[in-house]
Amino acid sequence: MRIGELAAAAGVTTKAIRFYETTGVLPAPARQASGYRQYDPDAIERLEFVRAAQAAGLTLAQIADVISVRDSSGPPCRHVAGLLEDHAADLERRIAELVALLEQVRLLRERATTLDPAECPRASQVCHIIPTAGGKRALRS
Repeated sequence: MRIGELAAAAGVTTKAIRFYETTGVLPAPARQASGYRQYDPDAIERLEFVRAAQAAGLTLAQIADVISVRDSSGPPCRHVAGLLEDHAADLERRIAELVALLEQVRLLRERATTLDPAECPRASQVCHIIPTAGGKRALRS
């Protein structure tokens, strides 16, 4: 099948297919005498895997690595499990950071309800709702 047919079947753009070829997640196809790419039907399954792996949060570099493991050593299940474990730990760290940030934003929002805009210093501080290191009132949780 040609690139447009593959793109339609896999639900991606032809530009994405070309990009996947350059990153190594999709092997370069055979070429017809006319120079058109001629894709194997297995390319649809490969593209579906790439999209599913991206949806799980894997990067294209990680996906290419998984494919390389598959092509050279067989089933990459342990490798994928390790990648997913690392990704889950990273997500948990980021979620903890976001929860802490949310708490700070809530404290600032509460602070905003207690301060009078007329009392906001004009010279050095932009807005007294958001305290700076040099400000008199540091925000504490």
